[in-house]
Amino acid sequence: MALTDDPELMRALVVERLVGATGDPRKVSDAARSCAMRALPRVMEDLAEKLPSPILVELVDVEIVRLAELKPEAESCDALVVIPGEGSGDALTMRLNPAAISLLVGAMFGGNPELPTVPIDRPPSIIERDVTAIVFELFAKALNGKGARSLGLRTETPAVLAGQDFRRFVVRDGPGVRLRFSVGGEKTGGILSAWMPQRLLLETREMGSEDQRHKNATAADWHNRFSDEVLRSKVSLKASIPLMKMALGELASLHEGQVIEFGGGAQPEARLAVRDKTVFTCDFGKAGQQYTVRIKQPFDARKDVVEGLLAQ
Repeated sequence: MALTDDPELMRALVVERLVGATGDPRKVSDAARSCAMRALPRVMEDLAEKLPSPILVELVDVEIVRLAELKPEAESCDALVVIPGEGSGDALTMRLNPAAISLLVGAMFGGNPELPTVPIDRPPSIIERDVTAIVFELFAKALNGKGARSLGLRTETPAVLAGQDFRRFVVRDGPGVRLRFSVGGEKTGGILSAWMPQRLLLETREMGSEDQRHKNATAADWHNRFSDEVLRSKVSLKASIPLMKMALGELASLHEGQVIEFGGGAQPEARLAVRDKTVFTCDFGKAGQQYTVRIKQPFDARKDVVEGLLAQ
């Protein structure tokens, strides 16, 4: 099923773009806070394995925001990464500020944890980007979670953006939520900010099963592959009714005006085709003076072949 076939989802997307309202702010905040609190123990555990000395990570706050606010200034010294999901190219965006980058690099290479952190005042170097990539991956895996409530993130961390990358970095605006984590203490350390679309959190919260989430994500993924122009293009739709099988000799003897009766074994279903490719099987019916077809299920070519062989 294409994404545009779901009127409720389409309505939500339209409202999201027009007024930025996706759901109850309290539900969004609660879902985001729960996600963050579940992630913290794993983040602490994974950091302890990577770093020579432990670093305290705490949740500072959860705030309802617009995603456009996440874009850094061109002269920013932050590091940023965008993590795609199953149904979104920007399911999670994370930023590390200069103080957090300096602290993490020092901790990674055995710096003295007693000395105060000196934030970098330039774009991160290659080594600093490598360190931030490790930290981003740890946070992405922890925030993603497991099971039916997984956010569906693709946690293979893409390239870290910094410096001149921000000049051509484009943000897709919409209602979002921001999680701020203190790294090494809120006053003496730095901040990692995680930004997510509200819709991602609400869909995860309301999904009844992992299978259903995967189906919706697959539909969204196909939708994202096509531009709006392609989706608005028009094609011819044909409905046909399989009647019966006929020998080639009988077919050759048909003539104009001959009436072909529905056989007793005629199939009561129609087939909906686009450009000679069958896409749905349908129930044939009539509403008033109009003949109708009601979509029953997607057409399964393999099943159709098997049933044809069995019938023979």
